[in-house]
Amino acid sequence: MVGFSLMAIFLLPFQNVNGNGHERRSLTDSMVYEVSVQVSATAGDNTPLWLNANKHGLSSLENGNGYVRASLSRPLSVDSERRCGVGYGVDLVGAVNYNSAFIVQQAYVEGRWLHGVLTAGSKQWAAELKNNELSSGAQTLGINARPVPQLRLALPEYWSVPFTNGWLSLKGHIAYGMTTDGNWQEDFTSRRSKYTTNTFYHSKAGYIKIGKNESHVSMELGLEMAAQFGGTSYIVGSDGTIVQVDNSNDFNSFVNAFVPGGADAVETTYQNSEGNQLGSWLARLNFEYPSWSLGLYADHFFEDHSQMFLLDYDGYGSGHEWNVRKDKRYLLYSLKDMMLGVELNLKHCSWTDALVVEYLYSKYQSGPIYHDHNSNIPDHIGGVDNYYNHYIFSGWQHWGQVMGNPLYLSPAYNSDGAIEVKNNRMWALHMGLSGSPVPGLCYRFLATYQKGFGTYSSPYLDPRESVSLLLEAGYSFAENHTLHGWNIKAGLGADIGSLRGDNYGLQLTIARNGVLNFSRKK
Repeated sequence: MVGFSLMAIFLLPFQNVNGNGHERRSLTDSMVYEVSVQVSATAGDNTPLWLNANKHGLSSLENGNGYVRASLSRPLSVDSERRCGVGYGVDLVGAVNYNSAFIVQQAYVEGRWLHGVLTAGSKQWAAELKNNELSSGAQTLGINARPVPQLRLALPEYWSVPFTNGWLSLKGHIAYGMTTDGNWQEDFTSRRSKYTTNTFYHSKAGYIKIGKNESHVSMELGLEMAAQFGGTSYIVGSDGTIVQVDNSNDFNSFVNAFVPGGADAVETTYQNSEGNQLGSWLARLNFEYPSWSLGLYADHFFEDHSQMFLLDYDGYGSGHEWNVRKDKRYLLYSLKDMMLGVELNLKHCSWTDALVVEYLYSKYQSGPIYHDHNSNIPDHIGGVDNYYNHYIFSGWQHWGQVMGNPLYLSPAYNSDGAIEVKNNRMWALHMGLSGSPVPGLCYRFLATYQKGFGTYSSPYLDPRESVSLLLEAGYSFAENHTLHGWNIKAGLGADIGSLRGDNYGLQLTIARNGVLNFSRKK
């Protein structure tokens, strides 16, 4: 699926494109600027979940935090009528009580030829097939952590496959980059628990849409995969000291990240794919009508092939043939771990224009037994997938925030300096509601109930529960107002329960944005 989506970039000359490609436009045309100030005040141990999560990592759990932010960008859409386009952006933050006092949130340059886009740098990417404002978040390629600098080749919008009469469309991307939180990991752990520096990052995704744009019913299917590999890992040895592990950084490691293979540096007899490999199968069924639309979607997360294909080979021999494939026998796993969601949009109802309801379950993880077969026990069972964690790498996180769904408890919550997700077995119910009752005024309401069970290796003695709430309202001044371009947003958040503690908070954001044009007028 990913390969077909990216190959489509090279077939784009067959696609009709508006514009003659000869219009010249200054690279300083239509630049968008925004300056903002945000302050958060909290009563409790942490900033409430929905005042902290799904903000691309620009958030803090500390009581009393804030930032000043300034960004300047030129969107690719400025060149939408041309065959090629150029975009760029820089987004800088000065913060108080964050894990960094100065943050380069975004810094990128990108080029488009027809519909294919090449981006270099750090940029915030939206989650696919979900409402980014109301959903609890994607399980693999989410919006919860700080962006990873990367080189990314993408077909970002659906492209109609030739000769399918518009019934089949593709999009996707391939990216390689490097995480930037190595120094933070060393400070956070105080070199007393596992961490990794200079970790390479890889992601790829492919999506297929079946149905024309004007169809009332369409279906989207997707596969998202990611990997962490390379760099230097520091793990706790048998004597309690930190042992340095030099992971492979050669060309084969980049290949093994794209097509899972190879083995980790510390593996000998029992070998799994190199690096931390994970991903999601996605599906969404859309119903589109003039006054309403409805989306039904699913997100199935996997850490390895046991949940990716729900199948494991179990036909090894015995004795001296214990590691020889002898029989056509397989172990079938259950399809239990899943996010299921529904999104309803009411196009003519301003008071309530969107409603999202989600159910997330992650307790199974291929079962509680992990066993690599040996000469005495030929059966092979692969469970205890331990979502978002890894025995060598620091897991699916960046700067302390999980890079997927924030209902998995991010390492930033850990008071012992351990970079691990201590609650990945759970179930949760989530609801999001939004509307715009009067021009310029909008709101959203989030409510989540979560029951956590810890991990298989470190279960909670008693399940921990949490209710997380957010009520947020924003106002943008109209064009004919003297304060046009100014926006103000206020949010009230709360966590209630033993999972995240009892936290209450207020967050206020004031922003000014607009468009700059420096080109000379004739």
